[in-house]
Amino acid sequence: MRAELRLAGEDERYIRRALKLAGQAGDAGEVPVGAVLVQDGRVVGEGRNRMIESADPTAHAEIEALRAACGSAGNYRLPGAELFVTLEPCAMCAGALVLARVARVVFSAHDPRSGAAGSMFNVLHNKSLNHRCEVQSGLLEEESAELLRAFFQSRR
Repeated sequence: MRAELRLAGEDERYIRRALKLAGQAGDAGEVPVGAVLVQDGRVVGEGRNRMIESADPTAHAEIEALRAACGSAGNYRLPGAELFVTLEPCAMCAGALVLARVARVVFSAHDPRSGAAGSMFNVLHNKSLNHRCEVQSGLLEEESAELLRAFFQSRR
């Protein structure tokens, strides 16, 4: 049980770090989503939404974190890696996570409109694919959801 408590504490620490990145995205006028990629107990990639800033529809937080980690690893596969993200990944991001062989995805808030980790689709655990990610959801869900709500309310 102590190992589980330690892991839960580490998970929360990484999600809090992702929430800080999400806040930076929101401050920059982007949808506030942040992601932290961890492998072997250390952060190997981070990202925040940058679609507007980079004029790139693929510049989601998860993709940014994957690009950073894969670039430094010199490999497009990250076996054993864990992604901590503030919003349920979309189909594009989920597909990239499967291709990268990420072992586990922990996300805060569900995305009922385009979530691909069980809400709308289930790409991360699709039995037709040759890799599946372990998925855990709801960690600091309310904090992430509030950040998103506040962002979209300020846009109206």
